[in-house]
Amino acid sequence: MCVKGEHEIYCCGARVHISEKGVNVLSEPLVEYCPLHEALYGTKQIDVEAVRRSVELKITGFGFCCRNRAFNWEPIVAYGASEMMRVWLEDGLIDCAVVVCEGAGTVITSNGKLVQAIGARLTGIIKTSLIPEIIQKIKNEGGTVLDEQNAVIDQVEGVKKAFELGFKHIAVSVAGFQAKAISEIRRFEAHTNTGMSVLVFSVCNTCVKNADVRHIIKADVVCASASKILREKIGKNALIQLGVTIPVYALTDHGKRLILAYLAKFKDKLVVFKTSKLPYQAEARGPRLKRRNLTKTLK
Repeated sequence: MCVKGEHEIYCCGARVHISEKGVNVLSEPLVEYCPLHEALYGTKQIDVEAVRRSVELKITGFGFCCRNRAFNWEPIVAYGASEMMRVWLEDGLIDCAVVVCEGAGTVITSNGKLVQAIGARLTGIIKTSLIPEIIQKIKNEGGTVLDEQNAVIDQVEGVKKAFELGFKHIAVSVAGFQAKAISEIRRFEAHTNTGMSVLVFSVCNTCVKNADVRHIIKADVVCASASKILREKIGKNALIQLGVTIPVYALTDHGKRLILAYLAKFKDKLVVFKTSKLPYQAEARGPRLKRRNLTKTLK
């Protein structure tokens, strides 16, 4: 294994520890089937072994958590946060993006290609260790790492740092297990009073709980991931929905405008129709959660 340091992520709702000793799946996945996971990794039935294999493929395939980590800016999914942020940056609709990269932690950048290179095939990062080679690649591409000594993940401080650097129109990704950060970002935005705007993109939401909804509802754009909670409690507030398999909801006019701007650059064909009720769901096409929607810690 080429892994450096220790890292923890979520994959299909399972908590996974990655180190030089290997990949250790710490809890049962919440999802038993995901069409996106099948498309990327060929997995029809998700269990502990399938999660382990997919993470190992990330490591061997593009150097996830490794010094030789690939930075490829080709799009992976149609409605991903990094895909959208890249377009928004390249079109001047936002000044910078605040994202998370393994080996570096919170990253601030105005380079759309770097945002996509970081986000390609990325999953929810809980904590990460410093990997100097990854940080250097990010700096070479015009990125700023929030904490080069400790690879801290802190999206609130990332937004504050972006503002200190002179950026006014900021997009930030916030993982569902860090949902409280959305409320903190909104408080900072409200008290700044200098024409600052923050687009919050809520991502990696498979594991969210009911208590997280009060924070996630304050986001501009929300990826439902495999969460039934978000489909039921957030989807009904959407102004626009992208996709059906893994829906993405715009909850604000700001989010709606930027999503429509992204679609204007979208190269594939689209079907658009009016509806008086969201979310629009096709049960047979989305991820399937396991019947016991509880994370069991593995011995």
